[in-house]
Amino acid sequence: MANPTPDAAAQDRGRLIESRSIEWVPLDERGGSPKSLFSLWFMSNANITTLATGMLGAALGGSFAMSAVAILLGAAVGTVFTAFHSAQGPQLGLPQMIQSRAQFGYRGVAVICLIVVFSLVGFNMFNQMLGGEILVAVTHADVNVLWYFLISALALVLAIFGYHWIHRTQKWLTWLFLLTFGILTVAAVVVVPLPAEQFGFSGFTWAAFLAQFGAAASYALGWAPYVSDYSRYLRPETKPGRALFYTYSGIFVGASWLMLLGAFVAAVFAGGDPIGAVRALADQVLPGSGTVLLLSALPGLVAVITVNIYAAAMELITVADSIRPVRPTRAVRLVATSVVALIAFVGSSVSTGEFLDNFSSFLVILLYVLVPWTSVNLVDYFFVRRGHYVISEIFRPNGLYGNWGWRGMTAYAVGLVAMIPFAVTAWYVGPVAEALGGADIALFVGLLVSGVVYLLLGRTIDREAEREAARADLAATGAQAVAFGRR
Repeated sequence: MANPTPDAAAQDRGRLIESRSIEWVPLDERGGSPKSLFSLWFMSNANITTLATGMLGAALGGSFAMSAVAILLGAAVGTVFTAFHSAQGPQLGLPQMIQSRAQFGYRGVAVICLIVVFSLVGFNMFNQMLGGEILVAVTHADVNVLWYFLISALALVLAIFGYHWIHRTQKWLTWLFLLTFGILTVAAVVVVPLPAEQFGFSGFTWAAFLAQFGAAASYALGWAPYVSDYSRYLRPETKPGRALFYTYSGIFVGASWLMLLGAFVAAVFAGGDPIGAVRALADQVLPGSGTVLLLSALPGLVAVITVNIYAAAMELITVADSIRPVRPTRAVRLVATSVVALIAFVGSSVSTGEFLDNFSSFLVILLYVLVPWTSVNLVDYFFVRRGHYVISEIFRPNGLYGNWGWRGMTAYAVGLVAMIPFAVTAWYVGPVAEALGGADIALFVGLLVSGVVYLLLGRTIDREAEREAARADLAATGAQAVAFGRR
């Protein structure tokens, strides 16, 4: 295939509103640098919600040292899987869940998409709640519904502009973050002392350690179902290692930094809420700076809400397309993004309860439902089909991959069931978890079981026939392959 022309790629990136959604991205619209993945994923994690995640260990009685080790290990593990998904984007030019039709089927993938939409709406509800708390703290106007509406509206507008504007915005916001939270972090370490016992492991429990580890891992893993949505416009000759590196480094640095800062403020201000603790820390470093710091955090929250709205809209369109073929026009994407933003706005407006308690439970459930999917998808891509897919068949009902991918759905279900005895939630603790003193190792069980089951079932796939079909399909599309994924 011919390489995309720079003029064509630049023209697409210069459009005010993105025209594509779930269809394959033609080669003459590809461009950009994998380096942009660093700022996108760094800023997606460098926000107050991530900071709140780092406070969970302290809420369970853990020291700063315990929380720090759990955060670094959890973020390192969770980001591995997300980064490998990101490497698929340039190679396939497809949104993540459209590619998952190869494992779960044309219609079967809708089940996974609905789970992802639920998780994204949940994240946006929590993000909006924190944004509302910031505006209440700064303005002293307790009108949360208004604040949720304004935050949702700003995020929706950016999501409608689409892929290229989201990348640009995250790059600009990276500099704003470094000028504010970067200075705060350095100053806090120098100026604000931690009690000596916070540097030890007294009172260590596996339950608290694994709760913080699981929260960090699930937070990093939570991007996996849509991470390649943000790398699919890169050129196919992009080395997978580069996409993987910039995605991994962006998520790991952003998530680890803010979670460690969260553990720090939780150790200094025991029992404090995220907004109040951050404001108090900034004021302790420089009196009166807390308000400025909170305001500087708002654009990052809006941007991450945008990232989630954009991705959830992809999932909704995929669900609709799996039921009845949809022509993926700009208008369809506009409607889908508006629906997602509206659902999260309504959910935030009617929600009550303590933020950290709800968010901790949400992250645990998210981890459980995503782990089997990520295992199935990665095993299929790297070990079973080894990146060979017939792209046009992904868009055909009753095509090569079928309506219901029994192998993927079986492996997913078996992985979920296998985790139940090891699960630790606010509502249920499995018998094995109880025997382990409340330690949660369900993550590792789900990854191993789902991956092994799919690897065994994948042996029944005629992989050589699929590779031949992929080569024929590639040759038939011509130099630019502009017809892929279109009705």
